[in-house]
Amino acid sequence: MAAPFARLFAGRVHYAWIVLAVMFAATMAGVGVRAAPGIMIVPLEHAFGWDVSTISGAISLNILLLGVTGPFLTGLTEVIGLKRTILLCMVTLMAGSGLSVFMTSPWHLFLTWGLMVGIGSGAGAVGIAAAVANRWFAERNGLAMGLLFAANAAGQLVFLPLLAMVAERFGWQGVSIAVTLAVAAMLPVVSMLLPESPAHLGLSAYGGGAVLLPPSRHGNPFAVAITALFRASRSMDFWLLTLSFAICGLSTNGLINTHLIAYCGDHGIPEVSSASMLAVIGGFSLIGSAASGWLCDRVNPRVLLFWYYGLRGLSLAIIPFTQFDVVSLSIFSVFYGLDWVATGPATVALTNEVFGRRDAPVIVAWIFAGHQIGGSLAAFGAGVVRSVTGNYLLAFLISGLACLLASLLVLRIARRGPAVVLAD
Repeated sequence: MAAPFARLFAGRVHYAWIVLAVMFAATMAGVGVRAAPGIMIVPLEHAFGWDVSTISGAISLNILLLGVTGPFLTGLTEVIGLKRTILLCMVTLMAGSGLSVFMTSPWHLFLTWGLMVGIGSGAGAVGIAAAVANRWFAERNGLAMGLLFAANAAGQLVFLPLLAMVAERFGWQGVSIAVTLAVAAMLPVVSMLLPESPAHLGLSAYGGGAVLLPPSRHGNPFAVAITALFRASRSMDFWLLTLSFAICGLSTNGLINTHLIAYCGDHGIPEVSSASMLAVIGGFSLIGSAASGWLCDRVNPRVLLFWYYGLRGLSLAIIPFTQFDVVSLSIFSVFYGLDWVATGPATVALTNEVFGRRDAPVIVAWIFAGHQIGGSLAAFGAGVVRSVTGNYLLAFLISGLACLLASLLVLRIARRGPAVVLAD
């Protein structure tokens, strides 16, 4: 179905950039759904009287499932294809957010925003993004990954202020309907414009190089994912990458994305204003992620990760001791935003370097599972810290110290050629 569009752009722009634009937009829509629970914490608390730790528990499940299902969804791309896997995830995502309109009990929250949205969010997971970038970009691979990670930032920039206003006017149900419609709008776009690979259009990847696709497999995507985990886990580099990326998740979507609005509320800052802070973080993340991808094509990713984690750790440890007013939060949002998802392209680049481009998507999906486990622990743990102590101070200090540890871990990742070959 994408062939007529490819002919339309032939001689003008390589179709790889069209694919990148489609995935960017689809990821943005998915981010709108994933970001919605942060907006909904306070409205759900008021509407149902649910404790923050209960709502955080559902968000924690969402974050965790996005990670742990990623390797299996990436394996599924090798069985039923990349495009079908993405469409299946989008339908699941849309069903979860849409059905949540009718929830009245905490288990409904866990089923829709926890289970279904967590699984459906896999369409924008790192493993699938890496598969797209590695298939379509023989050159500028780092930039492509940087832009796909930047879609997460752009999603925040576009959706968070809008969703905050929707929540203020129409309540949490309005938020659920809005994000459902956003995903529904992207379904025909992905269906029509996203081909399986350059070969399906008779093209080479951008840069003219040969693309190493994983072998077509029949049967069980679980076996593909578990085999990758078994072989990669024999490498210490895999565990260093996983642990450092777990700390990334702990300090980003687990802490800031989930709890910053509630933290601002504790200091009397209105929801729309605090959502705007997250949008500023998202806007500068767009710059930081794209710049990080560009740098990954030129600079040692270990060095980049050292600085990313180190500066992030310092910012998290300092912010609780500021005035925590609009000025200090604005400075934090700009500084932290530039660093927000910059670790993603560098982590994928380092995984490509250590394990090889052909096998990296499944392996990086497992590394991303670590990211989501860290985020899940922080989403739930920070909620518990706030319920027990009455504030988020301890959660921010722990996250900052963990980032400083990660900055040292990444320097120990070995320099060598591909360590694992997954293809039979």
